[in-house]
Amino acid sequence: MRRRALAQVQERARQLRQEQTPAEERLWEALRNRRLDGYKFRRQHPIGRFIVDFFCAEAMLIVEVDGAVHDRQAEYDQLRADVLQQLGYRLLRLRNDQIESHMDAALEEIRRCLFRDTCN
Repeated sequence: MRRRALAQVQERARQLRQEQTPAEERLWEALRNRRLDGYKFRRQHPIGRFIVDFFCAEAMLIVEVDGAVHDRQAEYDQLRADVLQQLGYRLLRLRNDQIESHMDAALEEIRRCLFRDTCN
């Protein structure tokens, strides 16, 4: 059963890579191939039963890109963040409009999180 669940999460992650939002696509272009200060990021990366938008293993940093749907699921997002933080990951949430309108500021916020122990 566990193996099947993990396979389903991996398959869903592959699907999400094909269905990125415009903000996710734009951020991925800035992060891919170690473009941000040499740090390697993965997109739509499974961590346990969760799929995170962007992940830097070296810094244990998760970057989530939130659109309007997250306004309706704040409680779930907080529970998910709590679980991931208990596992030792640091989490940064950026809004779609931050990325679309203020990409330089969004990248600077990611940089700050890469070099600090906490985000936000």
